[in-house]
Parts: sequence; structure tokens; C-alpha cells
Amino acid sequence: MAESTKARVVGFNHVALEVGDIEEALAFYGRIFEFELRGKSDGMAFIDLGDQFIALQKGRSQAADDGRHFGLVVDDKEAVRKALSEAGVEALPGRFLDFRDPWGNRIEIVGYDNIQFTKAPNVLRGMGLSRLTKNENARKELAEKGMAID
Repeated sequence: MAESTKARVVGFNHVALEVGDIEEALAFYGRIFEFELRGKSDGMAFIDLGDQFIALQKGRSQAADDGRHFGLVVDDKEAVRKALSEAGVEALPGRFLDFRDPWGNRIEIVGYDNIQFTKAPNVLRGMGLSRLTKNENARKELAEKGMAID
């Protein structure tokens, strides 16, 4: 079999979201999620997600996202549902927990236990999330790809 000359994507380093105002964005996301602020300037802020991050960039100009979105993996999906409600943010209709931030960015919330995305044990430990596990369906998906959890 011939070796590929193409690079293989191994994951995401970060996602950049355009927002209207950095301080307002940090306040909004702080009402929904617990996070560590990596750094901030007048036009950008960086929120740590363990070994990855979200970049908030000032300057949103396009209309609200409809189908275009990204998924955030969380340790407690129901806690997000409650925080959204308390913040007066409506979940979008459909079978997933999606919402839009004040600048129209569409975000889907996904529970860590229910997907094959997996953080390395040392990263989970560093995030204080060593207790997280995968459900049977996610374990099966991982095993079928040769990535079984020990």
C-alpha cells in the first residue's frame, strides 16, 4: 500500500468566534460556562478548554448562523440547559441542545459521556474532570475504530 503524502488532521487547536464586544462576550459566556481566561486584549480574548481554546474576536458583521455551528463538549449538559434558562437564552428547536449567542453564533452542546471525542487522562486530570466516563454507545464506537478505552 502506498504511503499518503497528505497530512492527517488530528484535532482542533481552537475555534474563533466573532463577537460584537469582548467584555460583553466574556460576561455572556461566563453566565453559561465555567472557564479559565487565557488572555485578553481590546480586540480578542482566549478561553481555555483544557488543551484547546476558543478565541473571541471583536468584529461580528454577518447575519446569525443557521445551519453553520460548532459543538462544545461539556461535562454536564443539563447544567448548561439550566444556565441558559437562567440567563434568558432560549434553546433552539430540534433534538439537540443548540443556542445562539447575542451575536448570532450557533453553538451545539454535547455531553462528554455520549460521544467518541476523548480527552487524554492527564488532560482530564488537569481539568479536574477525572470522574468523566463514556456511555456504552460511545465505548462501542471507539472500540470499532481500534480506540477502545481500557
